[in-house]
Amino acid sequence: MSKLKEVHITDSNLRLENNIVKGGILPNKISELTRTVTVAGETIVEGPLYAARLSIEAAPLEVTGAVFAQQELYVNSNVVGNVTFRKAVGSATSIVSRAAGCQTTFCSDVNSKSIDLNNAFVAGSIYGDEVVLENCVVVGGVFATQSLTIRNCVVGTFISPFVEIAGNIHLLLPSVFSVESVNYAAGTHLYSLALADLGSLYRHLPQAAESGKIEINLESDDLRTTLTDGGQQRTLHSYSVVGKVLAADLIDTDKFQNHFLLTAAALGPQLLKTYDLGTDADGSPAVLSTERIRAFFFDILAGKVEIQDLDGTFSIEQFARTM
Repeated sequence: MSKLKEVHITDSNLRLENNIVKGGILPNKISELTRTVTVAGETIVEGPLYAARLSIEAAPLEVTGAVFAQQELYVNSNVVGNVTFRKAVGSATSIVSRAAGCQTTFCSDVNSKSIDLNNAFVAGSIYGDEVVLENCVVVGGVFATQSLTIRNCVVGTFISPFVEIAGNIHLLLPSVFSVESVNYAAGTHLYSLALADLGSLYRHLPQAAESGKIEINLESDDLRTTLTDGGQQRTLHSYSVVGKVLAADLIDTDKFQNHFLLTAAALGPQLLKTYDLGTDADGSPAVLSTERIRAFFFDILAGKVEIQDLDGTFSIEQFARTM
């Protein structure tokens, strides 16, 4: 890292390049509520950042506090490098990061009316009206109040009135929901990793024999589900392998260590120490850092980490004997 110089906030509009900001960037007077913050080079902000518009023209950038952009948070399409937000990020209007060469990492939740991300890692959940994700990893859920488009992603789960998916979609939980039937392109595959041995794969060890991914059939696994809240009812389409997961009571899923992996990803910045999953294949600790977890899930997306298929069928007689 190059030597950064400390900057003191005095201008209504800021251009940061090779700077380290102590204490964050927050408005002190009304004129600063319309401030535009432009990142033109290597920058570290040690605290929260508020701007009417946050424009990222170059990397690396790291913000250790919460970020809010009143109008827009925008990462230029030609940015190459790491852009890391350690805490929650929000915008009243839009959050856009579609630079294929930029490794954008959100260590907490992302919230905006319009969200459009490419090659991004979100350790928390996404909340928005219109959400578009391509080649992304979201450890939590994706909750869109109007529409959701997902292409080649790993997500925990999702719910939206209108959903379009394409490519290979991997789910960390057994079920997803939509008000209308999910629209999907030809060649689309939806997999649940709820019974995959992610812990062994993370440590570069052989997968357990009774583990693997289960493909959700977008036609036959479409169930109508009614949710009741007080006097209100809502009917949704549910795409799920939860029955197969429940039937897998005959599998000891705790030994997969998936919950440790996902919890460490979601709580990364809040943990007071770095944990590990035990010993890696080479004898070194399998450290649960945000950077390594990010790389692991993107290796799954790229096909570098191959998850074996698990037969979703089961015997009623065998299940009865187990119970």
